[in-house]
Amino acid sequence: MPHLVILYTGQLDAEVNMTDLCRQLADAMLTVQDEVGKPVFPKGGVRVLAYPAPHFAVSDGGAAGLAATGSSDYAFVYLNLRMGRGRSEATQQQAGKALVEVTHQFFAPVMAKRYLGVTLQIDVGPEVFDAKHSNIHPLFQKN
Repeated sequence: MPHLVILYTGQLDAEVNMTDLCRQLADAMLTVQDEVGKPVFPKGGVRVLAYPAPHFAVSDGGAAGLAATGSSDYAFVYLNLRMGRGRSEATQQQAGKALVEVTHQFFAPVMAKRYLGVTLQIDVGPEVFDAKHSNIHPLFQKN
């Protein structure tokens, strides 16, 4: 943990580089600090994954956009950050704001050309079962 999963309408692949967005969001997560200046998310634990939906239905199917501007092609991006318990509400809000800022900047050029909805949601434990197995974390442990 933390894991950020992005689901998006597949037509966006022709317009943006989702790998770039994943990297930008992971980098933003690594900058978030708690109230005492400690990093909130461990370097070895940050995961950002994006999945295109080849099949989707968004809103009214484009009728309002077609009537308003002649464009009926809607797109959607859903970001869900899942983090473990133990972080303050202020820290959770700070993480959300950092991710929203990156997301807004990244999609601003797209939103200038098309209809796009973006949702960010943060979920926090309680975990019913939580098992981890990784050899990544030791890369970031101080000797």
